Amino acid sequence: MSMRRFAMALHGGAGARRNRDYSREVPHMLELAERARNRLAGGASALDVAVETAMALEDSGLYVAGRGASPNLAGDYELDASLMDGSSQAAGAVAALKGVRNPILAARRVMEATPHVMLAGEGAEAFCREQDLAGIEDPDAWFTRAGQGEDNHPPGTLAHGTVGCVVLDLNGRMASATSTAGVFGKMPGRVGDTPIPAAGTWADSHAAVSGTGQGEYFIRTAACAQTSWRVAAGATVAQAAQAVIDEIGRLGGDGGLIAVDRQGRIAMPYNSQGMKRAWATSDGHIGSAVFDEGPTQL
Repeated sequence: MSMRRFAMALHGGAGARRNRDYSREVPHMLELAERARNRLAGGASALDVAVETAMALEDSGLYVAGRGASPNLAGDYELDASLMDGSSQAAGAVAALKGVRNPILAARRVMEATPHVMLAGEGAEAFCREQDLAGIEDPDAWFTRAGQGEDNHPPGTLAHGTVGCVVLDLNGRMASATSTAGVFGKMPGRVGDTPIPAAGTWADSHAAVSGTGQGEYFIRTAACAQTSWRVAAGATVAQAAQAVIDEIGRLGGDGGLIAVDRQGRIAMPYNSQGMKRAWATSDGHIGSAVFDEGPTQL
């Protein structure tokens, strides 16, 4: 019998720039990795840990998701999120959601309380009210606009930020959760890869994957599902994730992926300047990094 193991990775977005100070984000991500490690060591499920970690990233206001969101061109905060349970391939998502503190929790409610995968816009908002999910009374006071000034893409291009978590638990189950406010200065109603299973989130029996970057390119490549399908075809998770990032780069996009396979191996490649990330495994590996001072695979 093979020894049971767990592994997790999280990301706080691939829009990191070397001229910015990440002295708040790095210890915060490490704290979340430690918390996830302890939960997994105690037998918590992959899905619970993925959602809990994504919610903590949303609540922190440090990343371009949840409280850290920036407004669209109309001045509104439209948030996206999705999650996927690898053991059942059940999925839930919300898109262009306004007025809800934790989009990832809304996505879980969609998965568990409806026959659907995705709810969007006003319908998603009505559902969240029915579910008594925490709302936002004063958006200008609540949101921190964490990503302002972080990504220096030229005007008219797709500057971005996202959070996510991928998990393998002691029972061999995998899950992925992803949440975002989308690209900066986006058109009202724009939906990127984050709430779309296969593009921005994926989990099955081979791998759990979460993406961060210019979502239009992740949609065009089915980035997260493609990573897992490459693993199923015989690639290592590191080879698979890097091949997908390379393909996105050839199309002109940038971003990163975090992925874990059923053996507990982790991949965290990116082609942007940096990607805020952290990891923890049952083998004792744990850490947090933004640039090349940290590993991109374990």
